[in-house]
Amino acid sequence: MQRNSFGTPHRIVSLSHVNDPASTPIFPGDPEFALETATTVEADGYYLQYVKQGEHTGTHWGAPAHFELGGLTADQLDPADLYLPAVKIDIREKSARNSDYILRVDDLVDWESRHGRIPDGAAVILWTGWESRWGTDLYANIDASGIHQPGFGVDAVRWLLDSGRLGRRGALGTDTFGPDAGSDDSYAVSTLLYGAHRISLENLANLSALPTTGAHVLVGGTVNRGGSGSPATVYALI
Repeated sequence: MQRNSFGTPHRIVSLSHVNDPASTPIFPGDPEFALETATTVEADGYYLQYVKQGEHTGTHWGAPAHFELGGLTADQLDPADLYLPAVKIDIREKSARNSDYILRVDDLVDWESRHGRIPDGAAVILWTGWESRWGTDLYANIDASGIHQPGFGVDAVRWLLDSGRLGRRGALGTDTFGPDAGSDDSYAVSTLLYGAHRISLENLANLSALPTTGAHVLVGGTVNRGGSGSPATVYALI
């Protein structure tokens, strides 16, 4: 058990999947993910792997530049952009009935009636249940008409932005490929989010361990010069 500067105990939970070329789903069109043994203890005196991956492989975060021309890149973000209060919105039942479910303003209003106002500058994390599909074809859930995953609705995200609930920083998080519903190939939510200079947290894991309110998320990952985001270890501080 860790303690913060006030002596209050923290429980630390990883919200990241383990990256494994055998099981990590790759968004259609993204670079393949590979791990190659570059050196070994027996032959070279030390062990090292050569990693080939896109900046959005596995659990990761997206910077505004991912969709916004001239938007902030990974190396231009403030560290405070990566440490945020977190709320979890559970839509697993709705997602189980409808793989294309889109979070609405009514869902947010109903959530606040039960749990209180979403803190300003929050990471609003959607728990769809998709993390249980990790490593299977059901995660991408692709058919002839495209990808089928639940996500945020444009009106809901605009409401979060206009009301200040995403604050000056803030994020959208999800246990799917991204904040957009899979059926939206225009990426309207991502365009809106990044255009407002916020970040996304994608392919999250272990959301059952994240409380509905009261936690913070701390987002790590390699910061590449001019990066569009980064594969990440996302921690919940509970």
